[in-house]
Amino acid sequence: MRKSLLLALMAGLVAAAVPAMANEGAEPAPQNWAFHGVFGQYDKAQLKRGFQVFREVCSNCHSMKLVAYRNLADLGFSDDEIKDIAAEKQTQDGPNDQGDMFQRPARPSDHIVPPFPNDQAARAGNNGALPPDLSLMTKARPGGADYVFALLTGFADAPAGVTVPDGMYYNPAFPGHQIAMPPPVADESVTYADGTKATKDQISRDVSAFLNWAAEPELDARHALGIKVMLFLFVLTAMIYAVKKKIWADVH
Repeated sequence: MRKSLLLALMAGLVAAAVPAMANEGAEPAPQNWAFHGVFGQYDKAQLKRGFQVFREVCSNCHSMKLVAYRNLADLGFSDDEIKDIAAEKQTQDGPNDQGDMFQRPARPSDHIVPPFPNDQAARAGNNGALPPDLSLMTKARPGGADYVFALLTGFADAPAGVTVPDGMYYNPAFPGHQIAMPPPVADESVTYADGTKATKDQISRDVSAFLNWAAEPELDARHALGIKVMLFLFVLTAMIYAVKKKIWADVH
């Protein structure tokens, strides 16, 4: 009797796990990122291209509320360029002397202005779906930048037997394999300022790297500090060993 109950419980757990596994996205293939590894550092040219993709494509629907325009200096933008980028957007400020709120051009100290004033407006503009904020996207999804790249390049026709509702798109990288976002990038979706050929793969790779920087802007400094610490420990170990040899040289 006890064995039967145990077998029934195990069967129930397996049955419950199957639909849960089916709802998970396919594991993203590992990509070769410049910022991976102990000595990894961001490719500033790639980050600038990634920001261009976000600015021209992603920011039409997605916000990035945790990143300020002044943070773009880390990507190599000059103060004047940052001022011009910020001034393209209007943001609410106030109240003024009359107690009224007003609109003004954004400043470098402002956070990136979202495309919608609130979540309800965002849903209304996207057929009821709420585009997620991208500030911490690579931290919020297993696989990080690999997941973002797999998602952007993973749109495909649904396999036989799979029905995709109107307004949804098939993407095996997305949990559930159906996503409300249409394919956002394609070959030549942008024209890169540095002349890089804008293939779908290149665009997806660049914006994925940019989103990783947005989530981990301190990565370069952390890796540089780690290298210094390892060098210090190596020198310290060598010194301790030399002192030990000197002190115990006459002891047999």
